Amino acid sequence: HRDLHSFPTRRSSDLAEAPAPAPAEAPAPAPAGGEEDDNAPAPEEEANVEFTPLVKLDEVKTTTGEDEEEVLFKMRAKLFRWESDSWEKEVKMWKERGTGDIKFLQNKETKKVRLLMRREKTMKICANFYVDDRCGKTIKENAGSDRSWVWQCADFSEEKSGLSTLAIRFANSENAQKFKEQFTEATKANAELPADA
Repeated sequence: HRDLHSFPTRRSSDLAEAPAPAPAEAPAPAPAGGEEDDNAPAPEEEANVEFTPLVKLDEVKTTTGEDEEEVLFKMRAKLFRWESDSWEKEVKMWKERGTGDIKFLQNKETKKVRLLMRREKTMKICANFYVDDRCGKTIKENAGSDRSWVWQCADFSEEKSGLSTLAIRFANSENAQKFKEQFTEATKANAELPADA
């Protein structure tokens, strides 16, 4: 049983300094006599590797449903919808639906006009509804802005039923006014169609 004081102690002056970093190795000289050194680094080679896919996918034709329609109006805008907050369902607020081209499309056969808007890049539909009399009666300036409109409609861009309150904002008041004129024209055109169209 040894006494704790009998062990040798180290002083800070006895500690060795940290070792210096090792110098970078110089490349080894080439062996004499044309012998190849197995430990020498390999010369850079161009890799000619070709990968073949595990699954071959055939190109699929997709239809947007816009093939049988004529574009009456097209302009870039930002769309919003008045809806419940994600966390607090009783609180409603304006939520951005997307930015992209808003179009009025008229079916070549039935002559019915609908409004369609897709988000830029993803092309996901964020507004899709027929411009009916109900829409035409509810459209008005949004919060007194001359470049924004708000209205109610039965929007089919998502699987929700019932009326949606939408708002749209344009870059300037001229574009907003052109949209309003086209909205009114589309409402009149749809109202003049027979009920079964």
